[in-house]
Amino acid sequence: MSFLKRLFGGAGEKGGGAKTVGQPAEHKGFTIRATPFQQDGQYQTCGVISKEIDGALKEHTFIRADRFPSADLAADQALRKGRQIIDEQGEAIFD
Repeated sequence: MSFLKRLFGGAGEKGGGAKTVGQPAEHKGFTIRATPFQQDGQYQTCGVISKEIDGALKEHTFIRADRFPSADLAADQALRKGRQIIDEQGEAIFD
């Protein structure tokens, strides 16, 4: 059951209210926050991409299967993945 809660956003710790690790990064007008979380003794890659569009703040949370021994390593990967998502999808991530 907890897997389904995490998958569909019931975990509460991730996403918009998750703890940011490191400094947010700007990329092509978007802001990327790394929000890795601890899972089975390692840190899972997770982040939030946001952008203000027509006066409203839009956010997209992403979680990847990559795991690392430290929050800093997972945060670095989250920033790389966030840039990749922006480059591939742009504002379409908010649709």
